[in-house]
Amino acid sequence: MSPWRLRLLIVSLLTVAILGALDHTIVSTSLATVAGELGALAQMGWVVVGYTLASTVLLPVLGKLGDAVGPRAVFLVSLVLFLVASLACGFAQDMPQLIGARVVQGMSSAGLHLMSQTIVARVTTPRERPRYLALIGAAFPVAILIGPVLGGLITDYWGWQWVFWINIPFGVAALLLALVAVPRLPGFGRRRFDVGGSVSFAIAMVALVLAVTWVGDPVLAAASVVAFVVAGMAFAAFFLIELRAPEPLVPLRLFADRTIAVGTVLSAIIGIGLFSITAYLPTYFQMAYRTSATVSGLVPIATVFGMLVSNLATGWLVSRTGHYRVYCIVGTALSAAGLFVMSVLPVGLPLWVPMIVMAVVGVGTGAFMSLVIAVVQSAAPRRDTGSMTATVNLVRQVGSTVATAIIGGVIGFGVAALLPSSLDAATLTPQFVHDASAAVQGQVAGIYSGIFTPVFAALAVTYAVGVVAAVLLPAGRLSDESEPAPAPSSEPLTA
Repeated sequence: MSPWRLRLLIVSLLTVAILGALDHTIVSTSLATVAGELGALAQMGWVVVGYTLASTVLLPVLGKLGDAVGPRAVFLVSLVLFLVASLACGFAQDMPQLIGARVVQGMSSAGLHLMSQTIVARVTTPRERPRYLALIGAAFPVAILIGPVLGGLITDYWGWQWVFWINIPFGVAALLLALVAVPRLPGFGRRRFDVGGSVSFAIAMVALVLAVTWVGDPVLAAASVVAFVVAGMAFAAFFLIELRAPEPLVPLRLFADRTIAVGTVLSAIIGIGLFSITAYLPTYFQMAYRTSATVSGLVPIATVFGMLVSNLATGWLVSRTGHYRVYCIVGTALSAAGLFVMSVLPVGLPLWVPMIVMAVVGVGTGAFMSLVIAVVQSAAPRRDTGSMTATVNLVRQVGSTVATAIIGGVIGFGVAALLPSSLDAATLTPQFVHDASAAVQGQVAGIYSGIFTPVFAALAVTYAVGVVAAVLLPAGRLSDESEPAPAPSSEPLTA
């Protein structure tokens, strides 16, 4: 592509990436208002769960579809569906309508995120790729930083409907830009589509998300166990089907390549090791350090800001030199060290101390967050670029979902078990603790510190495994030569 058209393309993809990322974070602030006005507080969580579930389930399907018919078509259809779903969310009259529209939003958001990365892989050399993927990847930390605040402002001054409708003008502009900027990239064609793999994977993911959603509820404990069993059986069926399918949804044969296998492991470690704990950091600091809700948000902000800076810096450096292995080793080591320090950090230190430590964790994670996607794409055959990009994103998302549920369960059960009988875990809020006596505050701080210490230590071990994986990553340099474009295929796509 000519330089000016490539810049136009990156602007278009970045706009869409920011829209998709914001759509996931901007809604959180408005959930209570939405549930109150629609009169369905009990169903509030499904506004988020439905979106996440649909996005996760569709990732491998859309990755394979992008390889078959070309990423441009999947990208444009996803963008149109995203705009229609955003409009429908704002006009929802009850919670089932809103949840249904959010499911469509999640499906389309997966297509936007995945095809943006696939398009970049198809139009750039391996050497150029890390820089552009880092730019697009920056949408996620930016959305975490500004999404909740922006959602609160829109809800307070315009109404919760505009949390969704704000996507329309920016999305239409992005669509017009994409029609001009996104090139017509031919697909590779597929004689058969992996229906069995798609169905078994969908069942497995739905069961897994339900299981981790219900695991902390004593009333649904039995249902959670059943869901875990169903998920395990469906995943086993999925892997057996993928090993025998002529055109598998996830090309397991490619994991014989050490670069692809290690890159996928490193991507999973990001979801397990950092994305899972970020949501609980404010609670930890409100209870253990006795800070306000506003002040407690400074620690995850420092973490995400470190991730953002490091992600952009390493993308630029790798594109200049082509060397990538050192950033994965240093990044995992920094994150492991930072989380280990968090596990031994005494409660009561000035807040800037854990802010710096968690910023180091963010810097370490950002060093290889987008880089591993570029590395795996460069190692995968061109006909499987979309599938492998989907797989790398999938393991990160599943790792984050499962680890978040496990950490939430550990915190919930741990606090309930350690609290004295005079305190009720169900009504233990930060405000209650802040208004309590110094003795109670110290007791609660000790409990939360004792619970989070092994959590931080376990996550440090997770990143230590990442150090070993990064060392096993084959050394080399990303090529600065373009790969030959595929010949257009007219093979029909059949079940």
